Amino acid sequence: MPSPYSYSTTYILDKAHFAECYDQSVTPDTTLKPYYKAIGFNMVGIALIFTDITLYLAYFFIGLGIIDALNVKYHKAWWLLRQMMSKAANNEVTLTIDEQGIRTQSLYVNSQILWTDMYRITATAKGFLIIHKAGTSYVSAACLDSATLAYIKAKQ
Repeated sequence: MPSPYSYSTTYILDKAHFAECYDQSVTPDTTLKPYYKAIGFNMVGIALIFTDITLYLAYFFIGLGIIDALNVKYHKAWWLLRQMMSKAANNEVTLTIDEQGIRTQSLYVNSQILWTDMYRITATAKGFLIIHKAGTSYVSAACLDSATLAYIKAKQ
């Protein structure tokens, strides 16, 4: 009788790991659509300048529009900054892949995704996107051996 499959490894949640997660899981939208909210805020602010309402409210909406436009323009840098400011950043994570699913454990995170809870596993250039009941997760192939890569591909 074959023994159940189990693989465990550790890695650090550093900036390079977070950047890889972002690059592999986010598809940038190059259209004007992400800027619609910023444009709307700015148009409301400009319209309020020509009314009898205080200018502070108009400048507030214009400021919101500018901040939202910067958020769209520098989305990756902003996302990386938020991840690096989290308490989980620069901590060691233990990744375990076994017959039940994928488990990550660290000082601040204890998460398990069961194989039965996964809807789809999509291979990317550097890892796997796992769509499950709670959302989407990314597993980097950099910390996996060839047997584990084949095991995950077989689960697709």
